[in-house]
Amino acid sequence: MMPRLSLLLLFAAAMIPFALGTIWQEAGQAGILICLGVFLLALVDLVITPSLLVIEVHRDVKEVLSVGTPNSVKLWFTNRGSVPLKVHVHDEPPLPCHYSDLPFEIELIPNKHQYSIYHVEPLHRGKNRFRRVFLQMQSRLKLWTIYDERDIHQEVRIYPDIKAVHGVELLARRNRLAETGIKLSRLRGRGTEFDRLREYRRGDEFRSIDWKATSRHQELISREYVVEKNQNIILLIDCGRSMCNEAEGVTHFDRALNAAILLSYVALRQGDTVSLMACSNKVERWVPVVRGAGSIQKLIRQVYDLEPIYEASDYQMMSEQLQLRYRKRSLVVVLTHALDEVHLSHLGSALRRMRWPHLVLSAFLKNVPLQNRMNSIPETDREAFQIAAAADIVSTQTSQIAALQKSGLLVLDTLPENLSVNLISRYLDIKARQLL
Repeated sequence: MMPRLSLLLLFAAAMIPFALGTIWQEAGQAGILICLGVFLLALVDLVITPSLLVIEVHRDVKEVLSVGTPNSVKLWFTNRGSVPLKVHVHDEPPLPCHYSDLPFEIELIPNKHQYSIYHVEPLHRGKNRFRRVFLQMQSRLKLWTIYDERDIHQEVRIYPDIKAVHGVELLARRNRLAETGIKLSRLRGRGTEFDRLREYRRGDEFRSIDWKATSRHQELISREYVVEKNQNIILLIDCGRSMCNEAEGVTHFDRALNAAILLSYVALRQGDTVSLMACSNKVERWVPVVRGAGSIQKLIRQVYDLEPIYEASDYQMMSEQLQLRYRKRSLVVVLTHALDEVHLSHLGSALRRMRWPHLVLSAFLKNVPLQNRMNSIPETDREAFQIAAAADIVSTQTSQIAALQKSGLLVLDTLPENLSVNLISRYLDIKARQLL
């Protein structure tokens, strides 16, 4: 507990006549009585104030949280006392993280279960924990601040953005995947095996319209065909030092891993098989082939604790390991970030070696600070020079990426926050065009 300003002011006021006692004896005696009265009042306030120990606290949180996205945490309270208590609450979430709706105040009714929800956004994957819950309230006469803390340690595992997977699954079940930015017309390809009739969607080819069904239903109806299944998708994730760069508090590696998991989910639902390899200057993780939509959790469990390292990636080794581990023709999706034109040149050489027998899709995450600098307006000569330098770097990288496309590689150059949507759309486009 701690005395509040009101109690300190009372004692300060009581000291005034006590100080005057040096020149007026009766004032000094009155000051002693006033100080004694304030002291007794403070003691009475402590006696009549209920203890915070009458409050039971329980934290309700999932064992698995998603990195870079808000996760709800529910704090339950039960007041076992006989009077209402207004309590100020703070929790100790896993660090580092962002959180909202914390701290908060709640009025606890006697013998009633109540809760409050706040949201935590972890910034790093791996194992972590919630720690203490702090309680604070004012005494009855508002002379004291009462404190208490509860040591409620809870272990949690922080996964890549699995909430996005659940969101995609829910929208897919409702035929509303377009809300994620994915083109619905690409979910089914131009295969030869008829699957079903459905309502016409913007972007459908006119030749897919079933005019007889349209006449019967008095609305446009399209035929839908099944694309080829059981194709192989290999996700190759760069976890070298270039992927340690951050945008809005989330590393490029986390963005790439989230996109890889979302793409894996979509590919598994499409009937394809998925495997994953993460490389820096060595193979950090190899996940053999998984199949079936239910395998996504198995994939997540094997990669959730992956972290980038501050070592230069060995792209030659990456290409050799790919050839050794998987020689059957597959769609190889490379997720990386090029620091400069020299880096991109070395990377491009390795990507070209992967082309046989595979179809290679290279997804490059753009340098957000560099893009922002290039698009800014200079105010000084120095800033003008910096902007010109940024524009020159971006122009060179754009030319190199265009050269990769001309060499037969599929290339996706995207902002980190748009990686998942753009990658899935490109995968569905590849399936629809039967490029594999």
